[in-house]
Amino acid sequence: MKKEHKIVHGFSKKSRDEKLTIVTEKNIDAANALAIFKSFHHADSKMQNLLEEFSENTISNFPLPFCICPNMLINNKAYMVPMVIEESSVVAAAANSAKFWFTRGGFKTTIINTEKIGQVHFLWKDDKALLVQKFADLKEKLVKDCFDITENMVKRGGGILNIELRDLSDKEPHLMQLYATFETIDSMGANFINSCLEQFANTFKQWHAAQKEFTKDGLEIIMCILSNYTPNCRVKCYVETSINELDNIVAGMSGKEFARRFRLGVRIAELDPHRATTHNKGIMNGVDAVVLATGNDFRAVEACSHTYAAQSGSYTSLSHVDIDENTFRFTVEIPFALGVVGGLTTLHPLVKLSLELLDNPSATELMSIAAATGLANNFSAVKNLVTVGIQQGHMKMHLLNILKQLKVPESRKQEVIEYFKDKVVSVSAVRNLAERWSLIETTH
Repeated sequence: MKKEHKIVHGFSKKSRDEKLTIVTEKNIDAANALAIFKSFHHADSKMQNLLEEFSENTISNFPLPFCICPNMLINNKAYMVPMVIEESSVVAAAANSAKFWFTRGGFKTTIINTEKIGQVHFLWKDDKALLVQKFADLKEKLVKDCFDITENMVKRGGGILNIELRDLSDKEPHLMQLYATFETIDSMGANFINSCLEQFANTFKQWHAAQKEFTKDGLEIIMCILSNYTPNCRVKCYVETSINELDNIVAGMSGKEFARRFRLGVRIAELDPHRATTHNKGIMNGVDAVVLATGNDFRAVEACSHTYAAQSGSYTSLSHVDIDENTFRFTVEIPFALGVVGGLTTLHPLVKLSLELLDNPSATELMSIAAATGLANNFSAVKNLVTVGIQQGHMKMHLLNILKQLKVPESRKQEVIEYFKDKVVSVSAVRNLAERWSLIETTH
């Protein structure tokens, strides 16, 4: 007999306890599930209520480690960089790179631009040439009618930068768009941009209706939305040193040989999309951890970065290596939009502390910090890949998680760690050792 599925009505309007009851009824052990969910509620009821207000249908919290990468020298300023991430090897990699580059000039950054983008997509069935002819008049009205929205942003040095008319009818009949660019200063600007775009649409419809040359059904607004692809909101970050400064970065390897292998490792990512995807993920390990810690939208950052990596028509590396005689330079150029005002920045206590820890940076300074952390992670990853291999360091960091998983007694963990100092770490190897040493119950 086919199982009948019933829709859940009014879930969002129920109390947290009512939601928990509905959800945990689906678990095999409802009482245990309920206890686990409740165990992650904040002890301070005011804090719990605040956390629940950040999202919809909240029943519990999902904590992630709040980590610190010390010794990040960026544009001659030292930072303790907050990173929110569950993977210990990412933080370790960033910290190792930061320490290495601290005495070699640190990370240098340049903000290429801070331009954001929004679009009003519409169908146009009237005379296109006439719209082009009248567009200057329309553009002036679009900006003027947005004044109530843009006034404060303009006072801070931002606002609407430009509005273009773009024709996409060769790809889809009648499709066109208003392509607008914005400067949002220290805010990511999503709400500001979307509010402007919706006002554009209202103004456009009113303006169209007032033009005697156009027909009643000649304009249809389809949607108004910002674009998370912001290729002109971009930061460039690099580290640079003489090749002989790379001597013995890996024991027994010359700087010249290391630079040669490192360049080839990055070159493979430039040429092969399969490798580029994992290579860029390594960059985003660092970027996303900073973005999360500072209350920004890591999904938008990810989408933008990967679109930029594919702008040539083939997905490629975001970072590049240049070797000029005795100079080694490793660079990442990456677009993303970040904010330090609005959203969670004034509401979430840990976000506020993150920004304080970073000396309350501007949005462009935060872009530099995130990019540098991404490059730090990428440097460590490629260094290990082309020398000792990625698993040696990664699995050593993972060893503690394996010991927890196997429930090895706390008093015996250090013995196991010492044993694996010069050995390959794997789940099966650790389990076999733990069974031999009677640290856990045997499985056979």
